[in-house]
Amino acid sequence: MADHTYECFRVDVQDHVAQVTMCRPAKRNSMIPAFWVELPSLIRRLDDEAKARVIVISAEGPHFTGGIDLAMFAGMGSADDGPNGRIQKPQRFLTLVKKMQDTFTSLEECRIPVIAAIHGGCIGGGVDLATACDMRYATKDAYLTIQETNIGMTADVGTYPRLLNLIPEGIVRELSYTGRRISGEEAQSIGLVNRAFDTREAMMDHVQSVAVEIASKAPLVVHGCKRIINYARDHTTADALDYVGLWNASMLHVEQIMEAMAANQEKRPGRFAPLPPLKTPLD
Repeated sequence: MADHTYECFRVDVQDHVAQVTMCRPAKRNSMIPAFWVELPSLIRRLDDEAKARVIVISAEGPHFTGGIDLAMFAGMGSADDGPNGRIQKPQRFLTLVKKMQDTFTSLEECRIPVIAAIHGGCIGGGVDLATACDMRYATKDAYLTIQETNIGMTADVGTYPRLLNLIPEGIVRELSYTGRRISGEEAQSIGLVNRAFDTREAMMDHVQSVAVEIASKAPLVVHGCKRIINYARDHTTADALDYVGLWNASMLHVEQIMEAMAANQEKRPGRFAPLPPLKTPLD
């Protein structure tokens, strides 16, 4: 993806691991309008090209992200716009929010596992971003906060439905109602992050080792794991069992099983089929 440049991100793919780095540290990596366009675009591009097997999202500077740039909501229709502006304002707002929600949903929908590496502040929309990822790691002194409560808003880009899938409801309610900060260490204790580290360097080293380990597995199998886990999260056990049975009936390949066994026995990297590019003759 070296031929693509972004305002809010730097993207580098090496050894099947895509490093997606938020690169506006002077602005605390705030989520300006370009952010909401670029993130789903680059995620879908990585998925389409199928060169990466894992995506790691991290950030430059002292903070992961300061969250949504509230200037985005300016000029969406007010009393000064006359009756048409007042009438249109709710629809304008809903359209904008849906596009923002789709940005983070792209992380769940892509076939590739996505890991968030959090340091410093993970504020407001940063929580939405992190919870849409497959896994989260943090420094112990990082902090996460549902900042929307503190500024008179109800979080609407994914915080509540995703948090409820990750941590107990009572804790979701406490964090939502109070807007208090939760440290990386506390986030680990309640299962919001997989693990918290003393330093940013230690966190990134561990995240890279996890990414490399995932990238060593058969990509089609890892995609299947992600697909089934997401489905099971949103459906009953009976439905999920039916789904995984049908999935393996069509997607299970003996050649990949034999290759995995041979690679393990011979202590070498597996020679697995990559994910197919998503481009079709109709594109």
